Amino acid sequence: MTPQDYEYLRRLLKDHSGLDLSADKQYLIESRLLPLLREFDVPGISELVRKMKAGSPSLIAQVVEAMTTNETFFFRDKVPFDNFRDVIMPEVLKARGARKSIRIWCAAGSTGQEPYSLALCLKEMSASLAGWRVEIIATDLSREVLEKSKAGIYNQFEVQRGLPSQLLVKYFKQTGELWQISPDIRAMVQHRQLNLLHDFSQLGVFDVIFCRNVLIYFDQDTKINTFGRLADAMESGGFLVLGAAETVVGLTNAFKPFPNKRGLYQPSAVRVSAELPREKFTAMAGR
Repeated sequence: MTPQDYEYLRRLLKDHSGLDLSADKQYLIESRLLPLLREFDVPGISELVRKMKAGSPSLIAQVVEAMTTNETFFFRDKVPFDNFRDVIMPEVLKARGARKSIRIWCAAGSTGQEPYSLALCLKEMSASLAGWRVEIIATDLSREVLEKSKAGIYNQFEVQRGLPSQLLVKYFKQTGELWQISPDIRAMVQHRQLNLLHDFSQLGVFDVIFCRNVLIYFDQDTKINTFGRLADAMESGGFLVLGAAETVVGLTNAFKPFPNKRGLYQPSAVRVSAELPREKFTAMAGR
């Protein structure tokens, strides 16, 4: 891969997905695009780039998907799900008691382990939710991972990573070496393909947004603008859950940290915008 090829791929990935690769990540591109090289029977990255430049939207989409498909597993990092069960849901149940409805968005649903972990938490507290309407929306840039999420089928390695054995036995059916999550759990999650760089106002507003391990790959301007748009998509008193290495501190006052709970934030009562103007960000994302 030539320096010119790498710079082309860096710009393309940033414009299409927000992924901001540093100058020393050639190895990451080479490793993640190897399956595509085999699929298209090309000997190297330079030849793949030539095909992309020749005009192949489907190939570009496949390259972006290959580079942005990230690792996930059930109840990943544990703390966010403890907070969901012990902090978020009691607060939301109290605040939304009059309307008895809750909307939850997993903004990087990937192959489904995160939204299904939330669904399992809710199923286990179903006695408290009798008569409530609960929506879980799972979105992702990649259509391929969303299809796997919809199917809810996982191999032995995937179900052994983070999933308590009692939940596996209770809510999954084994067929050979594969496990499929039960239809009633799958029915709790709606799936939609979505690019976080684009307008997501059509999704409506939410009480809880999980946006974990996504913004860490964005540059500062993109993070700031995305936080502003996430705040616009959140009900007053709602909750934003970020990854362990992510924070709003120093980037936006649209959210404030929830006291003594790592990775948990709420919309600020008073919001003084320090974001990029929307028209500027739109122009950046569309380059």
